[in-house]
Amino acid sequence: MGCYNSCVVDAPVDKVWAALRNFHDLSFAPRVITSLQQVGDAAGDQIGAKRLLNDAFHETLHGLNDADRVVTYSIDDGPDAVSKDKVSGYIGVVRVFSVTDGDGTFVEWSSSWQDSQGGVKEFCDPIYKALLDSLKQHFGG
Repeated sequence: MGCYNSCVVDAPVDKVWAALRNFHDLSFAPRVITSLQQVGDAAGDQIGAKRLLNDAFHETLHGLNDADRVVTYSIDDGPDAVSKDKVSGYIGVVRVFSVTDGDGTFVEWSSSWQDSQGGVKEFCDPIYKALLDSLKQHFGG
């Protein structure tokens, strides 16, 4: 069970990684993320950082690896199919890779969960696609 979305961004990998690595900054997607509230004192690059997206998605940062350019987080509660009553063990992973043919970046956004009452993929895939489309637009693509 899981979601998988990817794109190629026409920008250097270090610039794309810089836009994605701060858990408290999704400013590249203003039409998708209309509000982001930091929850608690942890900075956006500290394990355990928490955020509330669009007054609905409660998420926690579980991993940030600058060497491998990977962010791992959980959705702890949210609307519809990703509410804590309908899904458990939801983990999202964002990976960033350099494209060797040119100066672009391959971005992979995936997620998995342990158990659900259904509809998680159908609910989350359009959100991840919109976030990746916004990331491409942010860098002029």
